[in-house]
Amino acid sequence: MFLGAVALHHRHEQRHSEGGHQRMTAAESTGHDHDVVISGAGLAGSAAAILLARRGVRVGLLERRSDPGAYKVLCTHSLTANAYPVLDELGLIPALEEAGAVRNEARWYTRWGWIEPGAAPGPELPYGYNVRRSTLDPMIRSRAALTPGVELLLGHQVTGLVQEGGRTVGVRASTPQGERELRARLVVGADGKDSAVAKHAGLPARLHENTRFAYFAHFRGLPLHGGIARTWFLEPDMAYAFPNDDGVTVVAVVPDKKRLPEFRGDLEGSFTAFVRALPEAPPIDSAERVSKIIGVLDYPLVDRAPSAPGIAFIGDAALTSDPLWGVGCGWALESAKWLTEAVAPAAAGRGDLDRALAAYARAHRRRLRGHQYLAADFAKARPFNPLEGLMFSAAARDGSLARHMHRFGSRLIGPGRFLNPVAIAKASAVNIKHRATAAGSAPADR
Repeated sequence: MFLGAVALHHRHEQRHSEGGHQRMTAAESTGHDHDVVISGAGLAGSAAAILLARRGVRVGLLERRSDPGAYKVLCTHSLTANAYPVLDELGLIPALEEAGAVRNEARWYTRWGWIEPGAAPGPELPYGYNVRRSTLDPMIRSRAALTPGVELLLGHQVTGLVQEGGRTVGVRASTPQGERELRARLVVGADGKDSAVAKHAGLPARLHENTRFAYFAHFRGLPLHGGIARTWFLEPDMAYAFPNDDGVTVVAVVPDKKRLPEFRGDLEGSFTAFVRALPEAPPIDSAERVSKIIGVLDYPLVDRAPSAPGIAFIGDAALTSDPLWGVGCGWALESAKWLTEAVAPAAAGRGDLDRALAAYARAHRRRLRGHQYLAADFAKARPFNPLEGLMFSAAARDGSLARHMHRFGSRLIGPGRFLNPVAIAKASAVNIKHRATAAGSAPADR
């Protein structure tokens, strides 16, 4: 796959260097190098490039790194179930299965016991995949590079924007051949929470403090109960272990920042002690650690306006949530699809682009604003509030509520449906019954 991406990259570069020997595209005939220029060929950018090109949009996909096999290191390596329809549309499901991606299930530890959606009766739960970014990123980037209508431009770093009449009409980029200007109807920032596109456009971001920090490590030969991913809600600390492709399990500890001095003093000892102390702890002492212990000490949640005149943001460039929830990859893919659905005709010159961008921004805010609000509140490293305690405790005691929580944790439903009156009433009834049963089974006073 890498060779295909590289070959296509060189073929596109050759077309530009040869000048006008080929028939001009629709984009070129209007003074544009492309209809859309995307900065960042990670998950969001590559997905958007594929989906837009399939709808007749000419896409320039810029990636600052020159290696087609480059990948994001700091990640939960989890594609939640909400990403499955996009993966299916992209045609990646067979490749993921062949690469050994693990269908993700979940077990969540709470002070009331384990929440186990998969153990409850009912149809098969929706699933996504746990797969390392070293497998996933080159896979989707290669798929983008081989998609007709996509020009993958490796080693292209956005250094500025081209603006006319109060709107963005292209980018300036440093390339292996020197500075270059690329004009387009639409510029898409798919370049992460510290988006260069947003910086050059002067668009501010809203930051939410995250009062936890995180350390990750990869282990081979680390058995988990039933082979199922698990997350520990320790109030306020967190941890998780996700099985991935090639027999590698990602283990993360996400403590309150009050514990940061002990980790700075002895990282390996503190990480190992934290994992060993977990309920039903994964046996890391008998496993092989195959990575460094990678940390992120300050990771605020970020959100910015999803669009501006001539600009759209997708993935982490639009909204970066708390990594402990493992939702970033899924939202990267979903936001690429939402953008495509909203702007594809206009991006190809067949509609009002500003109106299309406004529709995308509304859809993005409607679908993710509530999730981000809850994540930002929980990022304060606090114990469960009463409503959270009600839902989590009842889910540990009732299979149908455990499945309901799985749908929310997989971002298949939003906060409104998760905390709907019927669900709250059922959780209350479950807990009342549990207390009554516990009281009835207690020894009588003598």
